[in-house]
Amino acid sequence: MKKEIIINSNTDENRIAIIEDGKLAELFIENEEYERVIGDIYLGKVAKVIPGIKAAFIDLGFKQDAFLHFSDVGDQADDMKAILGQDSEVDDDDDEDETETTPRKNQHNKRKPMPRLERGQKIIVQITKEPVGNKGVRVTSKVSLPGRYLVFLPFENKVNASKQIQNMREKRRLKNIVRNYRIAKGLEFGAILRTVAEEQDEAAILEDLEGLYKNWKEIEKQVKTGVTPLLLYKDLTVTTSVIRDLFRDDVEIVRTDSKKLFKEIQQYVKINSPELLDKVELYKGNKALFDNYNIEAEIHLTLGKRVPLKLGGHLVIEKTEAMYVIDVNSGKYAKSKDQETNSLKTNLEASREIVRQIRLRDLGGIIVVDFIDVYDDKNKKKVYDELKKEFKKDRAKVTILPMSEFGLIQITRQRVRENVVRSITEQCPLCGGSGIIESSDNIITRIERWIKRFKLDKKRITGKLLLKVHPMVYSTLREGTISSMTKMSFKYLLRITLEEDSSLAFQDFKFIHVKTGEDITANYS
Repeated sequence: MKKEIIINSNTDENRIAIIEDGKLAELFIENEEYERVIGDIYLGKVAKVIPGIKAAFIDLGFKQDAFLHFSDVGDQADDMKAILGQDSEVDDDDDEDETETTPRKNQHNKRKPMPRLERGQKIIVQITKEPVGNKGVRVTSKVSLPGRYLVFLPFENKVNASKQIQNMREKRRLKNIVRNYRIAKGLEFGAILRTVAEEQDEAAILEDLEGLYKNWKEIEKQVKTGVTPLLLYKDLTVTTSVIRDLFRDDVEIVRTDSKKLFKEIQQYVKINSPELLDKVELYKGNKALFDNYNIEAEIHLTLGKRVPLKLGGHLVIEKTEAMYVIDVNSGKYAKSKDQETNSLKTNLEASREIVRQIRLRDLGGIIVVDFIDVYDDKNKKKVYDELKKEFKKDRAKVTILPMSEFGLIQITRQRVRENVVRSITEQCPLCGGSGIIESSDNIITRIERWIKRFKLDKKRITGKLLLKVHPMVYSTLREGTISSMTKMSFKYLLRITLEEDSSLAFQDFKFIHVKTGEDITANYS
C-alpha cells in the first residue's frame, strides 16, 4: 500500500492529510480555535465522586470538569500518592498492556476493589478523549509519556511490546533492553515498545527512554510544588504528533508547502529518525498542494451526507443523538441479471468506502450500517469479512458484529477526538442543527396567538409595544400592500413597532414594553 503524508500550511491553520493508494484516508486539522489536549497531563482536584455511575469528576480548570471512570483509575496508587504526599488507600494489583498508546486493564479473576477517591483530593490525570459536544474531556490516572520508540509508564512495572511486532525474538530483545536498563539504574517503571522500535539500535531506544524518564522527573518536581489545577505536561502539536506516530518506513514521502514547517520536520526527523530524512520534501509546484492531490474535493465531500460509489450507488451518512447511521443504496447498478450478485458487489464496494469515510470523518461511538439485502449467508459473511479487513488499517479500537437478518451491521469505534466535520463546521443558526426550520407563516401565527393572550389579560400593562424578530421574519411581516403586522395592530387595537434583530434565532421573537423596557415575552408565551 502506497502511503503519503501531505501537509498544507496557511496563516492560522495546518491541515495534515494521510493518503493511502492515492485516496484521502485521514485528515487532521490544527488551528488557533482547536487546541489539541489529548496526552496532556494535569494535576487536578477531585470535584465530585458518584459511585452510582462508578466515576468521579476532576477539576482541571476547564469549563466542564473532566470525567474519570473508576476503570481508568490506576492500580499503582502507592507511587502516585507518594509523589502527592498522600497516604495510600488503594490496593495494588499488577496490570499488563500490549497496546501502543495507553495502558489496557488486564482481566483478573478477582474483583478489583473500588478506588477510594475523596472530594478535594489531588490527583494526577492524563486526557484520553477530547471534549465532544456538551461532554467534557475524559481522563485516566494511568499516565503515560509517548516517545518515538516506546511509551513510558511511570506507575506500571511491566515491559511489553506492540502486538504488531510479529518476531518473538525481536520482541524479547527489545524488552530486555528496557529491563536491563531498569536493573542497572535500580528503577521501577513500565514501558511499551512501539512498532517503530523493531530492528532499531539499542542506543537509539535507550536515548528515547532516558529522555522520557527525564521528562517524568521534571513532572514530579512540579507536582510537589504546584497548586491545582496545573498543567504538568503538554503533548506535541498535531503536526509533530502525526510525524512521531505515523512517519515510518511504510510512508513513501512527507510533503509540505511551508518552508518553516519543512525545516521543523527536518529537524525533528534528523534527531529521531535520520534514516527517513530523505523522505521529507518541500513542495514547489504551481498548483495548490491539496488541489494537486484532489484533497480539497474530498474534504468538501465529507461535509455532505451523500457519498457516491463508483458502481452507481451511494451512501447516506446521518448523525443522531445516540449513533451514526449509514444507509447503502444501489442506485441504477444492475450489471448482472441476478439481483443477489448485484447487491453483493455494491455492498462490498460500500464496505470499503464506509471504512474510509469513518476514518476520514473520525466517527466514534455506535455506528449502524444498513446494507442492501443479501439472502445467502455466505454473501453476508463476505460483507462482514470485507469490513473487518478494511478496519485493519484503522488505528482506533473497533468492534464489529456480524450482519443481522435485517441486513444491519453494528460497529463500535473508539472516540478520541472531535470528528473532522465538527471541527470545520458550525451549527446552523436557523435550524439549530436539526436540518428543518419552522415556516414564517407559523411564526407569525404564534406571534398573533401571543398578542391575543396579551389582549385578553385585563391586568396587562398598557402602552406601546416593540416586537423584535429575525430579519427574514421581519421581511415577511412587512410584505403586501397591507402587511400582516398592520392587520394585527388594527385587529387588536394595539400600537406595535416592528424591529429586526439578527441576534435572534429564526423562530424566536421578543415583545418589549417600550415605556419600561421590560421584556414581557415569557408572560404570555
